[in-house]
Amino acid sequence: MVKRATAPAPVLPGYSYIRPLGSGGFADVFLFEQDMPRRVVAVKVLVDDAVNPDVLRTFNAEADILARLSAHPAIVTIYQASISADGRPYFVMEYCPDTMSSRYKKGPLSIAEVLDTGVRVAAALETAHRSGVLHRDIKPSNVLISAMGAPVLADFGIAAAVTRTSDTPDVFAMSVPWSSPEVLQERVSGSISTEIWSLGATLYTLLAARAPFELPSGERIPREQLIDRIVKSKYVPTGRADVSQRLEAALARCLQKDPAQRFGSMFELAEELRWVQNEYGIAPTPLELASTAWANAAAPVDFSSQTARGPVISTVNPNSRRAARAQNLASAQRIQQAHQSEGNTNKGRTRAVLWGIVAGAGGAILLAAAVLFATGVI
Repeated sequence: MVKRATAPAPVLPGYSYIRPLGSGGFADVFLFEQDMPRRVVAVKVLVDDAVNPDVLRTFNAEADILARLSAHPAIVTIYQASISADGRPYFVMEYCPDTMSSRYKKGPLSIAEVLDTGVRVAAALETAHRSGVLHRDIKPSNVLISAMGAPVLADFGIAAAVTRTSDTPDVFAMSVPWSSPEVLQERVSGSISTEIWSLGATLYTLLAARAPFELPSGERIPREQLIDRIVKSKYVPTGRADVSQRLEAALARCLQKDPAQRFGSMFELAEELRWVQNEYGIAPTPLELASTAWANAAAPVDFSSQTARGPVISTVNPNSRRAARAQNLASAQRIQQAHQSEGNTNKGRTRAVLWGIVAGAGGAILLAAAVLFATGVI
């Protein structure tokens, strides 16, 4: 497959382009610097020739999901979404300089870091699930490392509602090494159980520096053979001596072929990982979850919307009360300025009259003195 060339960066008011960050199937990501407030940001831009109703639908959904969920500390933050001058939808999000994918490819991660990542991401996904959203593409490359060094979940581009209607089209996420058997067999497009599988497979990858059903030697195998190994789903331990029996059992439970045998929720998985931390003598990672009131406060994300939104424009009626108040204020200021100008003119006239009176009086005095001098009186 020929890799697609990165499209030119858009011109965005208030942002200065720095360099490209990466390309995907339907979008490019660029590094920009925002002018005010001053900060570097990542800008995800849809490819111009890839804009169609389905892509717009997923783009709108991703922007809405991130805007709603990025209050969670383990979900990437979105700042803005709009349409560039050349017609390409984009959104601006926090710049994360690294990913878990690049980290595990350098070697297995420490037990402490993997457990901390597991708890944080599980809490983020539990929050998403309580908000009615499935991620559907959990894998190491979608766990970014923030500027503060913390893991954050990104790329909700193929997310879906937890409760799907019969007329909603299925889109299957096939990041094969981290997809569950039922997804690979296209029996379901996503569920809480499939997300449990994918997060377990991701944590296994971080510990073993390879996906669960790849060969221990690291040798690449054909896609069809890898799918067959996953579908048969025979768990193989990580092979690390420092991985405890309880941690190995937790990973094995995530990767059960039968969804009913997996953890029942991300909350349940996160709690088990916290118990594992406790057994290692590691301070348990705080389990940060959104309240039910917050999760139910907003309307569900509309996954069927195909309307491109933006750029943001003013919707204030020019004849509104606000406009009338502004006009009245401007009129009052003009009247005040006119009065001040007239007052200054009157002051000038008064000064002239006074100086005339003074000058006249002085002249009379001098004339009288001259007459008296001439007649010899003085």
